[in-house]
Amino acid sequence: MLLGACMRSRNRATHFFPRVSSISNSFAVYFGNCREVSRSYNAHFLLDEVEEAGEDVTRRQHTGRVPFSLAKSLACLQEEFTVDRQKPLSRMEQKRLIELRIKKKVKAQFLNGKFHDLMGTVVANPDSLRDAYDIICLNSNVDLASRRHDVCFNSLAEQLESGDFDIEGNTIVIIAKGSRKECLVLPRLKLKVIQEAIRVVLEVVFRPHFSKISHGCRSGRGCRSALRFICEEIGRPDWCFTIPMNKEANGIILSKLILEFKEKIEDAHLISFIQSLFNARVLNMVFGGYPKGHGLPQEGVLSPILMNIYLDVLDRELFRISMRYEALRSDKNNVKNVDGSNLRRWFQRQIKDRDDTNEKQIKDGVGTRIFACRYMDEIFIAIFGSKDVAQDVKTEVIAYLNNSLFLDVEDKVDLMTVSKNSCSLQFAGTVVRVTEKESTALKAVHKLKDKVSLFASQKQEIWDAMNLRIGKKWLAHGLRRIKESEIKQLGLSSPLLDHISQFRKEGMKTDHWFKSLLNIWMQDIKAKTEANEDVLLSKQIAEPALPQDLRDSFYNFQIKAKEYVSSESAATLALLNCSTTTENIITKMEAPIKYVKKSLYRYGLMNIEGFSRHVSALVLQDDTLIINWFSGLVKRWLRWYSEFDNFEEIKLLIVDCVRKSCIRTLAAKYRMHEVSIEKRFELDQHGIPTGYDLETEMKLIGYDSPFAHDDEALMYGISHSGLCLLSLSRVRVPTRVINCFVMGCMNASPSMYTLHVKEKQRFPGWKTGFAVSIHASLNGKRIGLCSQHVKDLYLGNISLQSIEFGALS
Repeated sequence: MLLGACMRSRNRATHFFPRVSSISNSFAVYFGNCREVSRSYNAHFLLDEVEEAGEDVTRRQHTGRVPFSLAKSLACLQEEFTVDRQKPLSRMEQKRLIELRIKKKVKAQFLNGKFHDLMGTVVANPDSLRDAYDIICLNSNVDLASRRHDVCFNSLAEQLESGDFDIEGNTIVIIAKGSRKECLVLPRLKLKVIQEAIRVVLEVVFRPHFSKISHGCRSGRGCRSALRFICEEIGRPDWCFTIPMNKEANGIILSKLILEFKEKIEDAHLISFIQSLFNARVLNMVFGGYPKGHGLPQEGVLSPILMNIYLDVLDRELFRISMRYEALRSDKNNVKNVDGSNLRRWFQRQIKDRDDTNEKQIKDGVGTRIFACRYMDEIFIAIFGSKDVAQDVKTEVIAYLNNSLFLDVEDKVDLMTVSKNSCSLQFAGTVVRVTEKESTALKAVHKLKDKVSLFASQKQEIWDAMNLRIGKKWLAHGLRRIKESEIKQLGLSSPLLDHISQFRKEGMKTDHWFKSLLNIWMQDIKAKTEANEDVLLSKQIAEPALPQDLRDSFYNFQIKAKEYVSSESAATLALLNCSTTTENIITKMEAPIKYVKKSLYRYGLMNIEGFSRHVSALVLQDDTLIINWFSGLVKRWLRWYSEFDNFEEIKLLIVDCVRKSCIRTLAAKYRMHEVSIEKRFELDQHGIPTGYDLETEMKLIGYDSPFAHDDEALMYGISHSGLCLLSLSRVRVPTRVINCFVMGCMNASPSMYTLHVKEKQRFPGWKTGFAVSIHASLNGKRIGLCSQHVKDLYLGNISLQSIEFGALS
């Protein structure tokens, strides 16, 4: 009996342990998937919750209150064996982990509704300064394990805590028009480390309180989310407008900003340090002066968070305005809802001091809805309602910006009525347009019409080219016959040549005589009315000599093609007018193709006629850097415009202009034929595609996702940085070795580069792929860069903010 019991227990064990093993494997797979999901998830607040939950689990493990089950123990055991095979963390993941360490210290200082002693406990902490320096290195795409600058963080923390830190920066002076000096003060490395630590602290304090209409330099709320909100959430408003502003931060603005600080922070040392940064002109914050989000060095690392803090008051005011026009309107005028809303009646009871003006606005605002979207200092407001309500809202917002926020806003904003193909506004560097949604049948009609029009235009080009060729042959044949007539041995004299010879003056050479004959002929046919000499040779010489039947058949074909295209356009327009409804109206976001082409012309990628040409400033650089410059332009366009409605036109520019310009730049460098250059350099392997199926080609070559740098809170200045033009200038300095000017990089710089930025636009600027705006003192500035960081700057992995201008001085 005892032996039988042992055998039965052994059988139960053999049946139990496979089940335990399968359960442990399931848990292992589950936890592995969770780990991969947490690595790829970009939301900052979710990582905070995961971090806090992980702390609770670790705490329970150490206290021993909650014992682990067998399955969890086996799963953790398998995780310990697979931890060495994990993928290395990306730049964004490393920055997020570093910021989480600083965030723990900031949250520990929260007491009685405010944060206390942030400067002495968090900022003036060697570990926090070291973490801020690591963030700067990651922004510069520098490996954290490489050799670093000799920065003593303990000494720097002591200087900050005692108040002995000397605030200074690199001052760059330019003589403007009228002998007026303009100065730009950029922070040095130590001051940049302190500013980075303060930026993380301020984001932890204020970011949870920002409004949902605020976009720009926030996790999950960047340029893409702002445009998506306008296109998908707002729909088709009746009126819309943007508000331009222009103001450099002064003492009044800083005082109001400090009041916002004091509501949530109890730290006189931190506030006085920010005040000293402003007095030293290192804190550069301009409203509307430069396009935001392009990573320009004059913006500074503190400008985005300070601007969001300052304009958060405007976000709250826009919410109050919308509530006054939407939620507090009178219910007796609302036809759709006769019974009214209890929530709206409760809001009306809360306001006891409403005057006659507010009553009039409430009665006029029946059915009114207001939407607002702010991307940094660009404001987009859409209104569903009457024109009077829209005008009142615009007046209130402008008055609040002038009187309460002390910003200069010109009251020249026109209300845009949103009708068919009429609304085209600039917002966040793109074009926002309201148009009608095409059905499948309309798309098919447009496609067939375009094919017929394209076929007719191709036949017209062939007809003109052949006639031009015949005209040029006629011109060459006439000159040859006249020259042969002067040789008497040939005996080519004829009555026609004898008649023409009467117009030849004595001593006149053959070429001069032939030009005189052509001049007389051109005066007879009035050739000045023609566009150019090609049209003259084609229409006046070759075409009249062709058979009449051939000419009639060709022009009859062209007339029939034009009649078909015009009839289809009329039928399509009639169909659109009949089927136009509110549901068919959609909002589109488009790339500014017109301004993109202007930028291509300014930077030398195409000539004035639109044909690709070589970029002369890149000829002296290495082959890899030349290809990376063009590849960086393609990478930016794919990242910015991949979701836009006119992305097909961007594809044409990539294939036709950028690729041809790259080939011709390399051909000009080596003085080789373009076909040989295309065979020698495999451009498609470097991100410059050959065909129009860009998405498939990008996947084949392992191109990174367009959403890889979409977190503007962590990648500010990098994800939207523009492409600059650098020309190589070799400078020999025998007394010292020049290191790379990128902060955190200790590699030697073999060459000096001159910075050229062709675009000098005012706010707001278009997002074209190139640097939109830059301070005048930095244009033509010489900087030292290693080969790796020139490549990073071209590909968009770093921005101009990572370069320490004036490092030689």
